[in-house]
Amino acid sequence: MAWGAVVSPEFRAAVVDICDGLGIDPSWLMACMAFESAYSFDPAKRNPGSSATGLIQFMATTARGLGTTTDALAAMTAVEQLDYVRLYFKPYAGRMATLADVYMAILYPKAIGKPDDYALFVDPAKTYQPNSGLDANRDKKVTKAEAAASVRAAMDRGLRPGNVWSGS
Repeated sequence: MAWGAVVSPEFRAAVVDICDGLGIDPSWLMACMAFESAYSFDPAKRNPGSSATGLIQFMATTARGLGTTTDALAAMTAVEQLDYVRLYFKPYAGRMATLADVYMAILYPKAIGKPDDYALFVDPAKTYQPNSGLDANRDKKVTKAEAAASVRAAMDRGLRPGNVWSGS
């Protein structure tokens, strides 16, 4: 499992259980959480530019929709917060066929199942500017593939010796 060596056995077991229910590879979810938490797996990790908090950077409105708050999420252990990760991903069960789809569930759910060239953010839409760093070829649009590239890199990094978990 990508990044499995840097989290607790309880965390790994919970991720496997979540992913079994979603029908996805546990390494995909681990790569997304690594990327979203700046490789810390810290449930209190906050984005300085928004309300985003935790393992998958829950926004305040998302947290409220799940029956909690970002402050409550930040006060949880990583294993406790995984209950909310499970709850968040539940509506997408059976729809995520790739690592990019798992990341789209977090970033832009409308893109789940779309091709890699699907445009997520296009200039001059106000959503483009805060996401312009993902526009690798600087063509003023962020595609699904461009957005997922950082998570693919997180997956590759998570599969390196010292990060990967291959035990039982």
